[in-house]
Amino acid sequence: MKPIKPFLTYAQQIQHLTTNKALAIKDAGAAEESLKKISYYALIGGYKDLFYDKMSRTYLKGTTFDDILVLYYFDDALRDLVFKYIRIIEQEMRSHISYHFCETYSNIQSAYLNKNNYCNTKHSKASIPTLINILDYTANKDTEHEYIVYQRKMYGNVPLYALMKTLTLGQTSKMYSLLSPSIKTRISQHFSGVNQLELSMYLRLLTHFRNVCAHNERLFSYKDRYDIPDTVLHKKLRIPMRGQQYILGKKDLFSVVIAFRYLLSNEDFIAFKKSLSALLAKTDKNSPVLSEKMLLDSMGFPQNWKSITKYKN
Repeated sequence: MKPIKPFLTYAQQIQHLTTNKALAIKDAGAAEESLKKISYYALIGGYKDLFYDKMSRTYLKGTTFDDILVLYYFDDALRDLVFKYIRIIEQEMRSHISYHFCETYSNIQSAYLNKNNYCNTKHSKASIPTLINILDYTANKDTEHEYIVYQRKMYGNVPLYALMKTLTLGQTSKMYSLLSPSIKTRISQHFSGVNQLELSMYLRLLTHFRNVCAHNERLFSYKDRYDIPDTVLHKKLRIPMRGQQYILGKKDLFSVVIAFRYLLSNEDFIAFKKSLSALLAKTDKNSPVLSEKMLLDSMGFPQNWKSITKYKN
């Protein structure tokens, strides 16, 4: 094992960066304040890679502390933006699930607590009891949500449309995957050009990216462990391939943009794209070292990514 790194005061952290790592710091006082607010680990450890030469273990010539700050605040704004549009999809999925489930079985809570109202296969067999335990606890024991307690006391029944509000995107995604094929198909038809399997894969991806956003982890270069399916967009944007595999837009941030293209309304997607374009331009302007191309490459975006609004199906 490597030796444990020693504790450094803020002043020592500044000295370490300038003396040992060749990082230019124009205002040591301002840099120290940033380290106090963000922490060395979250800021330097999290955002140095684009500016760092791993061979010499020093920063690339011309890099300043402010460049790292620009990237940090870009990622912070990026998290807010992506999180905003994931939440739109999350709410729409809650609405569709509660509507189509109740349309099929009823709005009595015993319906969603009945294991027979889910698709029982060898792959889902273990997941159904886990989901029902979560739903049962919320319907019968939850005291944190006033609207749940109200439904329980007033009607002796917590309808699914009320309970869905308490579920995380991960739980919502899991519930969708356990529904009957006919209900999943009716839900997927709300999204143009998306079948039930593709919708399940998009929701799984968005759940993981949502967690990155919610936990303030580094987003711009995050890559998930699961791929999304190949789409018409990959082909029409001429995404490069390695063998039979697309090398962009499969598990990186651009895969989220592809999911957004299919799952958001045209109006919402255009608004998202406009905000993202403005954020990229602003970041490029604020750092002479950090170019828009560097950001796009790090996020897994093709250079022609803006053409995505020309295509869908």
